[in-house]
Amino acid sequence: MSVIALVSGKSSGVTCSALALTLSSPKSSLLVEADPAGGTVRAGFLGGEGSAKHGLHRLAAADRQGTLAREFSQHFVSLDHKSSGQRLLLPGLTDPTQAPALGLTWTQISRLLGVMDETGYDVIVDAGRVVTASETRLSTTHYPTPLLHRADVVLMVVRTTQASITAAAPVVRVVREELAHHGTGADALGLLLIEEGSYNSSQVQQYLQIPVLGMLAWDPHTADVLTHGAYKKMPKTLLNSARSAHQTIKEHVNKRRVRLNPVGTQMITGRAS
Repeated sequence: MSVIALVSGKSSGVTCSALALTLSSPKSSLLVEADPAGGTVRAGFLGGEGSAKHGLHRLAAADRQGTLAREFSQHFVSLDHKSSGQRLLLPGLTDPTQAPALGLTWTQISRLLGVMDETGYDVIVDAGRVVTASETRLSTTHYPTPLLHRADVVLMVVRTTQASITAAAPVVRVVREELAHHGTGADALGLLLIEEGSYNSSQVQQYLQIPVLGMLAWDPHTADVLTHGAYKKMPKTLLNSARSAHQTIKEHVNKRRVRLNPVGTQMITGRAS
């Protein structure tokens, strides 16, 4: 499957977009709320269900105790109110001040997410608003940068408005540099556009100089359900567009995997046939 990280230059609907991709994935999926500002899905979409005993904020202590690998999946909760395990959530931090404690744990978490990928899950990482350390580096103490390093694709979520596009431009440059020198390559970076404004995909792509890999419909009603609660009637406009976005994202992931590991890809293809 694939590991897909979502980021933004400014608040642009990253969590809502990540949740839409998770719920619309054609495969089993895991949403990781890695936003250092804290998680909102449990209090919002899940209507406050679940216990604070589970979540990302518990994993730093597990890592220090050497039990992270064993306890990791114990912190998943269901997104579809079933026990099928098809739609899972790793709830985020309950307090932004917890973020620095995970600085040394993100790399281990990224490896465990790779295992989830290998076992057939689409892993969607909500990394929230980018936190930089310099003009060319992302923060490694206040941001889940190692998750971006190992992701198959990093999607910059941008609304098709002038304000959102302008805010994204300087962040795109930093993330591109980070992935080029410390990740799997600058071509891991792409755009996930929310069709709110008047600019089309070609215009945004030309301005930001990275490819558009997906488009999400501007659907305030569904966004409200994803943000504030799952117990309302939810139309499918946003989820249908997210399902279509999966196709183009997956094509990009497959091309990159072939380029980065042609021998391994050929072996997998040979076994499948």
